[in-house]
Amino acid sequence: MKTRLGCLSHKSDSYSDFSEFLPPAHETTARCLKLSTDEVVRWSESFDHLLSHKHGLAAFRTFLKTEFSDENIEFWMACEEYKKIKSSTKLVSRANKIFKEFIDIQAPREVNIDYRTREKTKQSLEDPSPTSFNEVQAKVHSLMEKDSYPRFLRSKMYQDIVNRAQAQSQRRSV
Repeated sequence: MKTRLGCLSHKSDSYSDFSEFLPPAHETTARCLKLSTDEVVRWSESFDHLLSHKHGLAAFRTFLKTEFSDENIEFWMACEEYKKIKSSTKLVSRANKIFKEFIDIQAPREVNIDYRTREKTKQSLEDPSPTSFNEVQAKVHSLMEKDSYPRFLRSKMYQDIVNRAQAQSQRRSV
């Protein structure tokens, strides 16, 4: 019990191992070389740039896990995958799964949205389309951009990533 509770006391600012978002050890060297200082710094210029970069998204997800608030990014990612579905049967199935996991009242990973948006989304799922989650996804995106993203940029984790990228860059230029 003590061990389980101990993990709750870890804050993202004291998070020192962000290797979870990096590739397996045998690939680390090659991939780290691809992670330039410019790329890592660009993550701070735009939330959308962070989300569109494979390692940026992974780092942000890892950060949110340390804050026990990764349901928003997981929902956002589920919506991105949902939009790619071509089969109407799979669309219905995935829409229901996303709704039950993230949007329904008392969902296991419920995202913080207002009643009107929840009900409107529920109605749109009576005839699901690739855009059924657009409104709620935009609200969750905005919430992450205004709340979690600035904390991520101030976090020790992000600063460590920048410092390691700079150190890698300096080693390559020597």
